Amino acid sequence: MKFSWVTVTVKDMDESIRFYTDIVGLTVDSRRLAGPDLELAFLGDGETKLELIYNKTIPATSIDANISLGFEVSSLEQTMAELEEKGIQHSVPFQPAPQIRYLFISDPNGLKIQLLEHL
Repeated sequence: MKFSWVTVTVKDMDESIRFYTDIVGLTVDSRRLAGPDLELAFLGDGETKLELIYNKTIPATSIDANISLGFEVSSLEQTMAELEEKGIQHSVPFQPAPQIRYLFISDPNGLKIQLLEHL
């Protein structure tokens, strides 16, 4: 088996796509209607994707505070500066081991996003 994607039900497809493209740096692989009230988008250019689902008739469900998605960045310092320029609040950086540092931001749906740098 191989891991293919993780699915997030979103409140607003356009806002979520903007966040994941402008802030996280993912690309839109595909976006399509899957019925009269359902829209799907797959983001990312690697083998594992992020699937966003927007359903007009079903409100987005709450996301457990213990779930996060991790994305590697080349420089946490540069990433923090870019987040601050864009008005995105972030946690203080954590360094639980000498070889990794990370911080958290939230997506428009309340999902925690971990931005990490391998040192």
